[in-house]
Amino acid sequence: QQQRVALARALAPQPRLLLLDEPFSSLDVELRQRLAQELRDILKRAGTTALLVTHDPLEAFAVGDRVGVMQHGRLRQWDSGDALYHQPADRFVAGFVGQGAFVQAQRIRRDGRVLLRTGLGDFADGRDLAQAGERCELLLRAEAVRLDADAAVRARIERREFRGAGVLCTLRLDNGESVLALLPSHDGHRVGERVGIRAEPQRLVTFAR
Repeated sequence: QQQRVALARALAPQPRLLLLDEPFSSLDVELRQRLAQELRDILKRAGTTALLVTHDPLEAFAVGDRVGVMQHGRLRQWDSGDALYHQPADRFVAGFVGQGAFVQAQRIRRDGRVLLRTGLGDFADGRDLAQAGERCELLLRAEAVRLDADAAVRARIERREFRGAGVLCTLRLDNGESVLALLPSHDGHRVGERVGIRAEPQRLVTFAR
C-alpha cells in the first residue's frame, strides 16, 4: 500500500515525465507483477511518459513499450521486448534478457545453399553462399530444445531446476557443449539420465566467434 500511495503522490501533479528507480524492489513476486500491470495501465490512461530502472528483464517487458539494456553505462540495445528477446543486438543482450546457451557453429555449403552446422544438427541459414566457411555461435533458447527419444543427438541431464510449471534442465552433449531445455515439471527425467534431444529454433541468431 505504501508503494501505491507513493506512486499516486508522484502522479497527482500530472507530470509529463515520471522517473522510477526500482519501484517494486521491496515487494514479493506476486505483488510486483500485479503492481507493474497496474502502473502500466495508469500511465497509459494518463498519457504520462515514464523511465523505469530495473534489473529484472521480465519487469521491464511487462511495463515498457521500449526497453533499453545497459552495460557499464553504455546502451547496448533500445528496442521492443520482442526484438530484444528474439533479435538481440549482441551476445551480452542475448544472455541478459533470457535463458539459453551459445553453441559452436560453422556455415557450410550444400546443394547450392548455406547451412549452419552444429552439434545438434544442421539448420538452413539463408545466408549468401560467400559466407560459407564462417565460424560463429548460435543462440539456442531453452524453449527451443526438445526431448525426443528417437533423436540421433544424445545428451546427459546434468542439472534440474524446478520452477513450478516447468523444469530448467542443463544438458551435456557428447561433444562437451551444454544447452538448456525448459521442460514440463512432470517430465519425470532424472539427473544423470541420457536422453535424445532436438533443437527447433524459431530464428537463427548468431554471433561472431
